[in-house]
Amino acid sequence: MKPPVWKPLYLLFRLFGTPVSWEVSAGSVVFREESGQRLYLVLKYRSGHFDFPKGHIEAGETPEQTAQRETGEEVNIWETEVLPFRKTIRFFYVSKGEEYDDRKRNGRGLWIFKVVHFFPLRTKQSEISVPKDSHENASAEWLPYTEARKRLTHENARRVLDMAENATSKH
Repeated sequence: MKPPVWKPLYLLFRLFGTPVSWEVSAGSVVFREESGQRLYLVLKYRSGHFDFPKGHIEAGETPEQTAQRETGEEVNIWETEVLPFRKTIRFFYVSKGEEYDDRKRNGRGLWIFKVVHFFPLRTKQSEISVPKDSHENASAEWLPYTEARKRLTHENARRVLDMAENATSKH
């Protein structure tokens, strides 16, 4: 059973010395139109799962700016328009593998309470370029809604895609 992502529970774990971390990130559901069809950007992470671009909000950034910056850094798509919609997901996980080693080495929490704000980003750019030195992403591709939904690994990501599909069909 996973604990709910609830700030008082996080604080209680912390009070008792559990190696926890509360993290807030932002991400994007990038889409473009081609021949009357909406295509969505799906990333394959080196860990093997399929998801959307996302990352930590840096000091002075809005969540929308973070979503745009992360999209640029992860797939070299810089020209985007943020649509007026936000889907927030919350989840809990325990770090493993390289992430566990990195967090332990840097004294960061090993149990992570995560909040991610997702925004639909419209682009006209079709070319994708994943940096060769990316330690996170292996590849990326444009997929129609149904195929993108099948490819995504986590149910949370599928719900984000569903909400983005409904929101973008109105714009």
